[in-house]
Order: sequence, then structure tokens, then C-alpha cells
Amino acid sequence: MLYSTKTPNEKRKAFRDAVKPGAAVQFPGAFTPLSAKLIQEKGFQGAYISGAVLANELGLPDVGLTTLSEVAQRGRQIADATDLPTLIDADTGFGEPMNVARTIQELENAGLSGCHIEDQFNPKRCGHLDGKNMVDLKTATMRIKGAVDGRRDSDFVIMARTDLRAVEGLDAAIARMKALVDSGADMIFPEALKDLSEFERVCNEIDVPVLANMTEFGKSELFTKQQLADAGVAMVIYPVTLLRIAMGAIERTLDTIATEGTQDSKVEEMLTRSRLYELVDYEAYNQFDSGIFNFQVPSSDIQTNNANL
Repeated sequence: MLYSTKTPNEKRKAFRDAVKPGAAVQFPGAFTPLSAKLIQEKGFQGAYISGAVLANELGLPDVGLTTLSEVAQRGRQIADATDLPTLIDADTGFGEPMNVARTIQELENAGLSGCHIEDQFNPKRCGHLDGKNMVDLKTATMRIKGAVDGRRDSDFVIMARTDLRAVEGLDAAIARMKALVDSGADMIFPEALKDLSEFERVCNEIDVPVLANMTEFGKSELFTKQQLADAGVAMVIYPVTLLRIAMGAIERTLDTIATEGTQDSKVEEMLTRSRLYELVDYEAYNQFDSGIFNFQVPSSDIQTNNANL
């Protein structure tokens, strides 16, 4: 009910405890606070908040158009809704090293458990697209050093993402990863690795936990949790999966309404009224006012003329 029952620091400690080499802890991408509640209910150990999803929700492409305040606000809303640790995409850190330091503090204030900062420059793009703009090694490491300098809670996780694999190859990417770790990164996010052998090599050569991005329609095969665990991966994210599923269902339903003149044939595919009320813990709010939940939800959830209660 209302907000998370755990403090931000408790969630940050849980995050650090969970992400161990070979654990392949799964963090589905939460695109709304309600979806974060469902992720928790289904037993996952954390939720990921994608920068691409945050941009797309605003009707924008993922090219660096979102602002720190927009990202921090949405991150806070999602973190507030769950007891799970939350990792958020902080893009390039929103500026120079001193801006990156402020970014970390704003995300700490928002109750998030950690963030990742990448080594592209604007206009940036999805890590699984070609033609990425990469910063030099000094700039990449200065961003991470700025993040570490800005951090006040030592349990807040600072993750470094590198997109260099697709631009200069795996050897160059691993060399950069090592420099990012030396600069203070707690974890590494190697974007767009090609196969399991590359994940295994990175995990063997890097001394901090490694993340795997299992995004659809990308450069990496969609490996199973066990395959990634065997390669030594600590954490797996599914950044856009839930948004894509939801938007696909929305598009199909809109087509149905347009062609059939009613949504009736889609009702059986919907989340029912009673299930929605369970997710938002509607009945628990009666402890504040017994008149809040004093009605009977139809067990069959059959649509009726007064079904807009």
C-alpha cells in the first residue's frame, strides 16, 4: 500500500548482495510503477528502468532528448512503488563530470539503487544500432570518476556501460572496461556482445559483476538465464520487453475497436478489474477510511453497464 516498505539503503544493500558473478539475477524492465508492482509479485529480485523506454513513453526517440529531472522523476515513481532494488539508465550522465556528480545525487534522492553511465556522446542511440558516437577513454573514465565523487551512499551502485565492442572490437572494449573499473565502477555493462563466448571472456577478465542486456531485435541472441549464469553473468536485464508487449496489445485492441466497433472480443485478454485492484492493494486503504473499499467486485469481471466503477 502507498509506497515501498523498505528504505532506499535497504534496497541498495539487497542489490549488491544479489548481483554476484554467475547469479544471472533477472531485472525485467518496469515502464510504469504498476508494472514494477507486478514484477515484484512475480518473484523477481529487481526492476530495471530503461532510458529508451523513458524517452519512448514521452513519444521521443532514444537519442539523448530526456532531461535529468524527467529521468529522476520517473525513476522515483517506480522506485516508490516497489520493495525491489531498481537500476536506472542515466544515459551519458547529463553533462560534464560535475553534472554527472549531480546526476548521482539526484538519483540517490529519488530512492534508486543504482544507475549506469555510458561512453557515447549525443546524439546517442540504442546500443544495438550501428553508427554510435563514442567518447575517448579519458572522457569515459572522467564520467565514472565524477559519479563516484558525487556519491554519498556507498551502497548506491555505479555501473559503467561501454558500447565500444561494436565500434572497435572486443579487445578494445575489454581494455576500456578495465579502465572504467579502475576509475571506480562497481559493475560493468558491456553492450551488444555477439555470443556467449564473448560474455564468458568479459566475465573472466573483469573483476566486478557483469550485466547482460537481453533486448529483443538486437545484436545479441536471447540467451536463457542458465546460459548466462554459466558464462559468469551477474545480472540480466529485459529493458523494453514489457513495453513492447503492452504496446503490441494496445495496437491490436485499437485495430479491433476500429474494425469491429467494440472491444468485446478483446475483453478476455485483459487484466481483470479484480486483478488490477489486487495489484494496487485497493482494499488495504480501508484502514484510512472504511468507505474506500466497501463494494463487491464481480468475481467473473463480466462487463456490465456500470462497469466503470
